[in-house]
Amino acid sequence: MNCSLTRSFLVLFLLITGYLHAQQDPNYVFYRYNMNVINPAYAGSDGIADITSNLRSQWQGIEGAPRTQTLSAATPFSDRVGLGLSLVNDKTFIERQTAVFIDFSYKLQLDRETSLFMGLKAGGNFFDVNAAGLQTFNRVVDPLLRDESRFNPNLGLGFYLKNEKYFVSLSSPRILNTRRFDERNGVVVEATDELHLFLSGGYDFRLTDDWIFKPSVLMRYVNGAPLSADITAAMGYRELLEFGLAYRTDSAIGGLALFNLTDWLGVGYAYDSSLRSELNEAGTGTHEVLLKFRIRSLTK
Repeated sequence: MNCSLTRSFLVLFLLITGYLHAQQDPNYVFYRYNMNVINPAYAGSDGIADITSNLRSQWQGIEGAPRTQTLSAATPFSDRVGLGLSLVNDKTFIERQTAVFIDFSYKLQLDRETSLFMGLKAGGNFFDVNAAGLQTFNRVVDPLLRDESRFNPNLGLGFYLKNEKYFVSLSSPRILNTRRFDERNGVVVEATDELHLFLSGGYDFRLTDDWIFKPSVLMRYVNGAPLSADITAAMGYRELLEFGLAYRTDSAIGGLALFNLTDWLGVGYAYDSSLRSELNEAGTGTHEVLLKFRIRSLTK
C-alpha cells in the first residue's frame, strides 16, 4: 500500500470512528500497571510511592498511526489518603491530545485483608488539530480544514476493592461529555469525548512457593461503541519475572514480559498484532514499553 492510499485509509478510519464515538482512550497491554490513568482510587493504594512510564506505538508502518506516551506518579499521603498525577500524550494523524489529571484516593479498611479505595480525578484535556498535516489537491483552502486548539476540563470517579489475592476496579476517568468540533454551515464535523466506563478484576492463584498464576480482565464501555475486553493470562516468578498472553476482543492478540531488575526498577515489553486484516496488510504490529520506578513509602 503506497503512502497516499495509506493516508486515505487513515483519514477514512478516523472519520468513521469519530462519527460512531468509538474508543477514544488509549489501550494498554500493561493495563494492570497503568490503572492510575483510568482509576484515581489506585493512587497510593500499593503503600509505596511509584512512577510509571509507558510508551505505546501502534501499527508500525502506517503513517500517522497512534503514538501514546503515558507518565503517572502516585504516593500514599497518610494511612488513608493517596495522591497521584497522570499525563497522557496521544497523537493520531493530525490530532494530538494531552490529558493532565490529579488524583485523590481515600481508603476504607473492610477487614484484615481487604480494603476499599474511593477516588476522584480532576483535570482536563488539551486538544490540538494541525490541519496543515492534511495533503489536499485544491488550491482553495477548505474552510472546514482549519487548525483547532482548546482545553476541556473534566472529572473522574473510581472505586478499587483490594485483597491479598484479588482485586476489583470500577471507574469512569472522564464523566463529562466534551465537544472538540462544532457544526459548521450545516455540516456535522463534531467529535466528542464520550463517557468511558471501566470494569476490571483479577485473581492471583499461588501454584507453588515460587510461581503465581495471575489472570485478569479489563472491560470498557463507551457510548456508541461495542463493549470490549482485554483478557490477560500471566505467570509470575518470585516477584522477579512476569510473562503471559493478552487478547483484546475482536481486535488484537499479543504477549508481554516484565522484569523486576532491582527492588526499585521494573522493565516491561509487550507486542500485539491486530486481528483486522486491513491493518495487517498496511503495517505490522504494536510495540509497548513499560518502566516502573518504586520509591520507599513516604508514610513510614
